[in-house]
Amino acid sequence: MKIIKKNPTDHDAIILMDELSKTLESITGNSGKNSFDPRDVCVPRSLFVIAYGEGEEPLGCGAIRPIDDNIAEVKRMFAKAKTKGIGTKILLHLESEALELGYSTLWLETRVINRAAVAFYKKNGYIQIPNYGKYKDNSKAICFEKKLL
Repeated sequence: MKIIKKNPTDHDAIILMDELSKTLESITGNSGKNSFDPRDVCVPRSLFVIAYGEGEEPLGCGAIRPIDDNIAEVKRMFAKAKTKGIGTKILLHLESEALELGYSTLWLETRVINRAAVAFYKKNGYIQIPNYGKYKDNSKAICFEKKLL
């Protein structure tokens, strides 16, 4: 598997994010599309990545966007196959890239009802924090952080 930086408007990115949106809609009742602006991951100190399998098949995606000088937010995390470690590899790649970009912390939001995502982030060392930004008063949201240093 290889993980490549791509533009979020790339054909493979659009297909993966559409699949993510359908999955989120079925789990949470919300596609998450309103919480992601592709322009946010096209600015300095941001990135969007796609994981590809041996046959160049897109397997998953993820992104980070700046919140401030020290904190980046993980966005659009998705892996087609839930048991092959693809999501973990993408997340580890984003963490490594975030360090390279000078961030010390990653934040993210998912939905409380999305138990698989909550368990995934906890398993990967993310700790629940008070909801931030637009999620602050949203009881359906759960926010996490991971210190990278």
